[in-house]
Amino acid sequence: MTKGEGKKSEKKAGVTNVAKSAEVKKEKGEAKKALVVVVEPRLKKIYREQILPELFKEFGYSSKMQIPRLEKIVMNMGVGEALQNKKLLDAAVDDLTLITGQKAVKTKARKSIANFKIRAGQEIGVKVTLRGARMYEFLDRLVNVALPRVKDFRGVNQNAFDGHGNYSLGIVEQIIFPEIDFDKIERVSGLNIVIVTTARTDAEAKAFLTKFGMPFKK
Repeated sequence: MTKGEGKKSEKKAGVTNVAKSAEVKKEKGEAKKALVVVVEPRLKKIYREQILPELFKEFGYSSKMQIPRLEKIVMNMGVGEALQNKKLLDAAVDDLTLITGQKAVKTKARKSIANFKIRAGQEIGVKVTLRGARMYEFLDRLVNVALPRVKDFRGVNQNAFDGHGNYSLGIVEQIIFPEIDFDKIERVSGLNIVIVTTARTDAEAKAFLTKFGMPFKK
């Protein structure tokens, strides 16, 4: 074998090894993808298999696109005391992040309020907006785990709709959520939950949320 032929052979072997290495990496990547199993949230499956056909029949919709669906769930905590103690605002971020499984963001005052010594732009609360799988998972935990832990619970207000199919719910204490460790919180705080739906009327929205298990007062 000549010197030139040897170099060509080495070069060819190098290309072959690179190709094999790329092929192995590709196989490993495909194997990893195969191991990722997407689990559909329980409530989303119930909505797709049970609630959709029930609402379609109950309200006589002409198209499945008219059937109400969850759009998003928005949660916020007001922390007025943060003006004197910034630590409370950071604690609220941690609490809401634990409750929702999504990083909470701080919110700022839109305008100044002299009576409360609030200036526009000051951070006075925290907020989280849930969509997709996390939205369904949170609603499941809210209805079946958190609300039943409220002391002397008799159901939620059935008149808290806004006239456009959206529902607002006030929680007095964040400790009803099992993710919160009472011994580690800075203070007991309330939060507001807004469930945004595509329902055209409050009656449709109420029927829709009832089927998800929302415990409205009789």
